[in-house]
Amino acid sequence: MNTTKSENEAREQRILDAAAELIIHYGYDKTTVSDIAAAAGVSKGTIYLHFESKDELFEALLFREMWRYGEAWLAAVEVDPQGGALGGVYKNVLYGLNNSRFMAAIFKQDPRILGNYLHKPDNIFRSMEAYAMRAEFIQAMQEVGAVRQDVDPAVIAHIMEMLGFGLVSIADFKDPAQMPPFEAVFETIALMMDRAFTPEGGGDSEAGKAVIRRITQAARERFDPKWEPQQEAAR
Repeated sequence: MNTTKSENEAREQRILDAAAELIIHYGYDKTTVSDIAAAAGVSKGTIYLHFESKDELFEALLFREMWRYGEAWLAAVEVDPQGGALGGVYKNVLYGLNNSRFMAAIFKQDPRILGNYLHKPDNIFRSMEAYAMRAEFIQAMQEVGAVRQDVDPAVIAHIMEMLGFGLVSIADFKDPAQMPPFEAVFETIALMMDRAFTPEGGGDSEAGKAVIRRITQAARERFDPKWEPQQEAAR
């Protein structure tokens, strides 16, 4: 192993960890590179050994958080017997959003946390929009028998987005003490979606998982230059 490379990677992750803490607390606009360097215990110059700019650092952080979320979601889907049914898919999406403040901020494009970065014409969200699991994902699930054929994929995708946005935004409007436990909400949403959108007989969860694996693999190949097919085969 290249010790220097390993040490640099560990330092880079420490920088990103410090950036995550500060940006969640203060927001992107108010967090400076000097702040991040101090929190990470490195010099400002060291930051620029890893990232050319604050924007590049932030994009590395966003990508890391989205990637971790995606991997955790896929693992949860795989171990869930109904993970390939629409209710199981979305239940695990909601658990993931609830467990990550950064992913919640990304999902609802929170201007307090993401700040002026959202106004960049080439921001990371624009480049990933085409790869989001939306109506095309629902249609693929219909084709393998995991979702009913007689419902509009675009409508289902829109409903899923509304529910997700409501989850990450409701605390802005309602006292959390007055809300039921999130786990009960997630399980009930999954039950509702399965009853509304699963074909008679329960649908084909394993076929749905195969669709998810295929889409996940395509995203890995598109966005992670370090990913190699044999890594997937070894899992």
